[in-house]
Amino acid sequence: MSHYKIIFGGPVGAGKTTAVAAASDIPPVRTDAAASDEVRSIKPLTTVAMDYGLMKLADGSTIHLYGTPGQDRFDFMWEILTMGGIALILLVDNSRADPVKDMRFYLQAFKDFISRTAVAIGVTHTDAAPLPELSAYAQALEEEGMSCAPIFTVDARNKRDICLLIEAVLSVIDPLARA
Repeated sequence: MSHYKIIFGGPVGAGKTTAVAAASDIPPVRTDAAASDEVRSIKPLTTVAMDYGLMKLADGSTIHLYGTPGQDRFDFMWEILTMGGIALILLVDNSRADPVKDMRFYLQAFKDFISRTAVAIGVTHTDAAPLPELSAYAQALEEEGMSCAPIFTVDARNKRDICLLIEAVLSVIDPLARA
């Protein structure tokens, strides 16, 4: 029986809290507080420490799911939460002003962690904003030297979509792994 830790990162509103809740087999732990800055215009609550969920695998192994705060003023939590992690799932909100730039920012912020582990990209809110297309993200990933990183459009509320991201990032680590 093994225990793994996967981190969900990305900007405010990308769906990290929602994704952790969707994939978790237990009621998620959340550390939401009232938004007190520009985030109020996006949503009333924001993650200030972490979200936590747990996936139970058929063999008895578990995947611990940790969602990071999206605001960079809480970036000290990013380093804490990545300790012992095996991969990053980066969620990017396609409806933001420059989501490809957002992706690049978080790839750089988690660069050291990604260099030791793996990353998969989930692009959310494509129903609200169909552009940019995945090809723009793929081009940016190639420019960042990460052309092999899996990238998908996902609905953070959909367990199957989030499990697909988890399986994709696990397959980068171990091609025989299955969530």
